[in-house]
Amino acid sequence: MQKDQLLTRRRALLAGAAAVGAAGAAGALAVGLGDGPPARPLAPAPGPPAHRPLKPSAYRLQPLTGYGSLRAAPHRPPVRSEPILRISGRGRAMLLTFDDGPDPRYTPDILDTLAKYDVRATFFVCGEMADHNRDLLSRMADEGHVVGNHTWSHPLLTRLTRRRIRSEMERTSEVVEQAYGEPPRWFRAPYGAWNRAAFQLGAELGMEPLAWTVDTLDWTTPGTRTIVDRVEDGAAPGVVVLSHDAGGDRSQSVRALRRYLPGLLDSGYHLTVPRRRHP
Repeated sequence: MQKDQLLTRRRALLAGAAAVGAAGAAGALAVGLGDGPPARPLAPAPGPPAHRPLKPSAYRLQPLTGYGSLRAAPHRPPVRSEPILRISGRGRAMLLTFDDGPDPRYTPDILDTLAKYDVRATFFVCGEMADHNRDLLSRMADEGHVVGNHTWSHPLLTRLTRRRIRSEMERTSEVVEQAYGEPPRWFRAPYGAWNRAAFQLGAELGMEPLAWTVDTLDWTTPGTRTIVDRVEDGAAPGVVVLSHDAGGDRSQSVRALRRYLPGLLDSGYHLTVPRRRHP
């Protein structure tokens, strides 16, 4: 009974995030491909290396499961051939996204900064990290953030069989649903390496593929000032900013957020989360 009440409370908090959104493969909707021809990040894009365990207990690898049929999503999105790269709509709206977490060393600081300015963000979590830090997913739900699927162990999907891709995605969705209170409605391929199987399986799980338009390259630890400059220089209506809250030393990412977030707000940007038409 207590668990049902908790999930009901979280669903109520998240109900606003499902009001309007994307439908169709290439339209400019609440979340769309934007103006002009989109890029095609189907080959591996620059990105952080695959996760290395912080210590044996930090990444709890388990035998692969979930080889059965995927649970049918009540409202399946279309099977896209390209990921969504930007949001569309009125106003100076932007998305802040954070990949690879949650990490108890950095994610709480990022959540604290977002809470200070009453801003919502999107966290693409890895299942093995989410499984070990479920309390952080619960906090994300309570504070109105969106949690997306970034696979279980951050592999290069283009080198996996369809069966392995399905397991990576399905296991992560199960952990997110248990800890966050809702299944993820968005997914992001590690390294930006998409393939047809990922698009198909993501749609079967009820998820839309979301990429990015501004890459901070914070995983290279270029310096806090450089990260801030990349966000400020790339800021524009509709852009999706990629940063990381795990996968290495993310202290620069934490400090950069504290610096650029108030500036974006002062410039009139609305930092929001992706929205979908169907629940």
